[in-house]
Amino acid sequence: MAKLWFKFQRYFRRKPVRFFTFLALYLTAGSLVFLHSGFVGQPAVSENQANPAAAGGLAEGAELPFLGDMHLGRGFRDTGEASSMARRYGPWFKGKDGNERAKLGDYGGAWSRALKGRVVREKEEERAKYIGCYLDDTQSRALRGVSFFDYKKMTIFRCQDNCAERGYLYAGLEFGAECYCGHKIQAANVSEAECDMECKGERGSVCGGANHLSVYRLQLAQESARRYGSAVFRGCFRRPDNLSLALPVTAAMLNMSVDKCVDFCTEKEYPLAALAGNACHCGFPTTRFPLHDREDEQLCAQKCSAEEFESCGTPSYFIVYQTQVQDNRCMDRRFLPGKSQQLIALASFPGAGNTWARHLIELATGFYTGSYYFDGSLYNKGFKGERDHWRSGRTICIKTHESGQKEIEAFDAAILLIRNPYKALMAEFNRKYGGHIGFAAHAHWKGKGAVPGSWQILFRSIFTASVGEWPEFVRNYAPWWATHTLDWLKFGKKVLVVHFEDLKQDLFVQLGRMVSLLGVAVREDRLLCVESQKDGNFKRSGLRKLEYDPYTADMQKTISAYIKMVDAALKGRNLTGVPDDYYPR
Repeated sequence: MAKLWFKFQRYFRRKPVRFFTFLALYLTAGSLVFLHSGFVGQPAVSENQANPAAAGGLAEGAELPFLGDMHLGRGFRDTGEASSMARRYGPWFKGKDGNERAKLGDYGGAWSRALKGRVVREKEEERAKYIGCYLDDTQSRALRGVSFFDYKKMTIFRCQDNCAERGYLYAGLEFGAECYCGHKIQAANVSEAECDMECKGERGSVCGGANHLSVYRLQLAQESARRYGSAVFRGCFRRPDNLSLALPVTAAMLNMSVDKCVDFCTEKEYPLAALAGNACHCGFPTTRFPLHDREDEQLCAQKCSAEEFESCGTPSYFIVYQTQVQDNRCMDRRFLPGKSQQLIALASFPGAGNTWARHLIELATGFYTGSYYFDGSLYNKGFKGERDHWRSGRTICIKTHESGQKEIEAFDAAILLIRNPYKALMAEFNRKYGGHIGFAAHAHWKGKGAVPGSWQILFRSIFTASVGEWPEFVRNYAPWWATHTLDWLKFGKKVLVVHFEDLKQDLFVQLGRMVSLLGVAVREDRLLCVESQKDGNFKRSGLRKLEYDPYTADMQKTISAYIKMVDAALKGRNLTGVPDDYYPR
């Protein structure tokens, strides 16, 4: 059933006119069913229809169903646009009376909306000051803090809001859809005529130009609010052999504190701040200082002179923090300069971390990845290869969830990404009902579809695979987890197996293997840069904890059998079997 549903879904995704025609007919039919049920009562439904999960299951030892031509519908929750008024008008922006939310209030009618728009514009003028158009270089950014893209909904306010929330002093918009943050501008001011591109999400407003930034200085409420975001603790490390080359900027600080060193390195535009007693060192992760060999934190346990409860390291053992300065050594991306002679798949079961792996590959190689499908939300967030046809030859590899022989043999090589099925199934369930980085509501886990009454009956009777019920989802998708890997091992040419858990645990080594297969020279400093930018925008922050284990004993028994099949297939090809934590549960 799942295979048929995804073939059907892919057909209409590639034929949008037919899809919308079908959708109109479908909604009309649903309305008729709803009206009919209102007059004559609920239609009779058999026990199996009312509870598809009970209609049957995969018997232990039965042959795995072929689920090759599946792919998924897409969705993305735009947390930036959905942020609350309390966050948008937070401590970094205060009106004279400190009551800006009351001023905005709730308005009704055209006149009230116009008044509200005027008030918002006045507030935005108070919040940030436009200071000009500046040249920007992709190799040496004018603003070197964090950056994000939205090729559909970018607005001036959204860029300013995101930069201010992170404590940056400047916000710059480029190419109508790109936002850059920084603490200082490192570029020349140019003619206003160079910033001539309209914001993608705001008609009539200018968001920079091609390689030119429209820059705003953020008006922070208090000097104390001029924070540089939350520095990330990286650990205790031995002093590098050649300190001046490993950490090129140094300052002595008599009243040393973590904040002082982090702020100093942030001002100097370095992503690492290393505390060594009364000395503060700044630099980048490099082969001279890779941050791979952590030491016991007790070796760094020397109290800061200006902080009673913080350690500031010693001259021999450094306490290292990662600042909010973005490491731009791996941020440049482009299409392949010439058409690739081979098609390489980035193949995975849905929920196995394919989008995250694409983010890592793009940073590590500097080239865009492509996709067998088209996901507008991913394209809008910066995956520019998403719009190219998968055979274009302009991308370094192609995302696919396909598992049929014909589809697999279309590729010359493949990176096969495998993840613990228990985690992968939950991740994909969350994606289906909460977007790329969101979470499914508890009602979906408990088997209560989001559509009530006759609509739910209509959904169940026509598209049982699409109903948001966890037991049915596991029954349809768990066999696919196994057949996906088995098919790629059987039909794939030159397959590199990478376990998601190994990639997460040892990114430097595993990503190096992936880059080698892609035919790109492995640059260690670039891989170290990727380590500090590894999360990106599409890595879910851990699976949300449920108050109960969603996997029943029968589910665990079935999934364990699939794990053993995959483990045996891997070992039969002289590959490492599945990680130990796949089972038992």
